[in-house]
Amino acid sequence: MASKHVFATVGTTKFDLFISSLSSQKILNILYSQGYRTLTLQIGNGTVEPPTGEVEGIQVDYFRFKDSLAQDMQAADLVMSHAGAGSCLEALEAGKPLIVVINEDLMDNHQMELASRLHQDGHILYTICDELHKTLENMDLRSLKPLPPAQPHTFARFLDALFGFET
Repeated sequence: MASKHVFATVGTTKFDLFISSLSSQKILNILYSQGYRTLTLQIGNGTVEPPTGEVEGIQVDYFRFKDSLAQDMQAADLVMSHAGAGSCLEALEAGKPLIVVINEDLMDNHQMELASRLHQDGHILYTICDELHKTLENMDLRSLKPLPPAQPHTFARFLDALFGFET
């Protein structure tokens, strides 16, 4: 089995529970058992800094911010992300399997709605930190559907028709 890579991102936020969960012995052991050998974490403004180097058989490294996460997303076999719209769409547009981890401390925002809809449409798996191990143990990434490509011309035609412009 070829070794696989996980990329995890919290975007510009602080989501320490996610970072500490991902770098726990339990989660690393599950990832290792599924053939993952490298884990890169983008930790944003968090205060938790994961251990680096080889941990439980997985090479772990992290960074806080970059101008673009596109290269990290492309290199990943699995992306795990907070439920920020930008991070989710970037992973899906890159065609990567995505597990969204909901920050329960932010339940008054859009995160649960976005994750729930993307899951209902078959594009992602989602969970909370306390259930991440179960999601990883039971995941079937082959069941995920790619996000259809954006169709900006359709939207432009809709606007033209709405405002009475002929196309």
